[in-house]
Amino acid sequence: MPRRIEKSGFWVWVTALIFYPISWIGKVVPTGREQIRRDGGILLVMNHVSHIDPPVDAVFVHRQGRVPRFLAKDSLFRVPVFKYMISGAGSIPVYRRTTGAADSLSAANEALRAGRLVVIYPEGSITKDPDGWPMRSRTGVARLALENDARVLTAARWGTNHILDGYAKKFRPFPRKRVHIDVSEPVDLSAYKGRAATHGLTNDLLREVTDLLMGRVKDQLAVIREEPAPDGFYQASRAKKRDGSQDHA
Repeated sequence: MPRRIEKSGFWVWVTALIFYPISWIGKVVPTGREQIRRDGGILLVMNHVSHIDPPVDAVFVHRQGRVPRFLAKDSLFRVPVFKYMISGAGSIPVYRRTTGAADSLSAANEALRAGRLVVIYPEGSITKDPDGWPMRSRTGVARLALENDARVLTAARWGTNHILDGYAKKFRPFPRKRVHIDVSEPVDLSAYKGRAATHGLTNDLLREVTDLLMGRVKDQLAVIREEPAPDGFYQASRAKKRDGSQDHA
């Protein structure tokens, strides 16, 4: 039986009319999609490997009967026409290193508490890791996960980077390639929430939970790629050459 689609509005359907054809460029091979329930707040934590991830991920979530709300760079909300699409579809602008930075998390909190599904790419941009593994991520994802009772799911995606490689400036739509998306079971964060209740949301706790969530994503990605994942996470600002710990922290 097809899943009931979450109630949506005009701009969601306009966006769907554009994103569905774009997403066809890759053949999605999903696992764990049953974890995306048709109702209730969900924080979907994903890696980011290509500029076409958002339309592919949006269609994947929409096919599960949910309307995805993306945390997106505020610059996208200034692009003519496109700004109406993403804001009308419920996307949430992220204002980095500004006084408005807390507002994006507040809006995401409101969406989760209203039973919405929020998609977040904690890396903040497509990964700069030379081998495509997740890089060190921002801790906003941990704050959202700990401050809400929403289901927290991690998901790894691989294959969009073989279609569009943003850094190498290569676009290879043919032959049609497989895009693997694996969704985890809900992450149990009860122990971390207990620590937050006792000691507050310390920087150490936020970093620990962020690395836990992205570590799960990395492990899921390793299964998809059928190769071992590196230790730690790539940090572009500290990278000198690929020699083990120099590139990961």
